[in-house]
Amino acid sequence: MRRFAEGDRVVVIGGEADKHRRPGVYTIIRLMPLSQQGFQYRVKAALDMHERVMDDHALAPAR
Repeated sequence: MRRFAEGDRVVVIGGEADKHRRPGVYTIIRLMPLSQQGFQYRVKAALDMHERVMDDHALAPAR
């Protein structure tokens, strides 16, 4: 079951191994098909407006 829906605001979580993920607040803009990594989302960064694909486990709800 997905934790997020389109329009939700999320933040990136992760440790040292996840240096390629840019921290910050993102908005879910599209739900991606289920992959081998699990659920994925197309997100847009609030600061630079770039779009990225993020794994469900790398995201937490924004406050």
